[in-house]
Amino acid sequence: MIYYDSWASPLGEITLRANEHALTGVFFSGQKYFPVLNAEWRSMPEHPPLCQARDEIEDFFAGTRRHFSVPLQLDGSAFQQRVWRALAEIPYGTVVSYGEIARRLGVGREHARAVGSATGRNPISIIVPCHRVLSSIGKLTGYAGGLDRKHALLTLEGADAVAGSNLELAL
Repeated sequence: MIYYDSWASPLGEITLRANEHALTGVFFSGQKYFPVLNAEWRSMPEHPPLCQARDEIEDFFAGTRRHFSVPLQLDGSAFQQRVWRALAEIPYGTVVSYGEIARRLGVGREHARAVGSATGRNPISIIVPCHRVLSSIGKLTGYAGGLDRKHALLTLEGADAVAGSNLELAL
């Protein structure tokens, strides 16, 4: 069974998805790779992983949460799993490049595009902080939820100061 809930966040409607025991998705309405709701999905706002995720994300937007504890289940290829674990290790308010993530994974900076592709498929935005990854020259690129949201999330975390300058949208 797949459970879901949607609500209005400061950055637009968010849909949460969970299985019986863990959160499996956090999606901004209209984002790239937004899942199709179907007959298998059951609206259940009171489902414990959904309640916990919603509360923790609201605390994040209020500036009172930097770490998440909701149980997660991320389904993807072995490489995607490695990239998503690396994303989860990026500290609040910190930014890194796709090439740096590739280097940390031991695959070399020449695999930055593969890292970018896996990052773009991250099903649990905000909690698995793919918004903290920038291009090698510090530009905002590749956020499935939209570059304006990526900029807003980084600004909320104070990452524009960490990056050393105002973040630029790559158009």
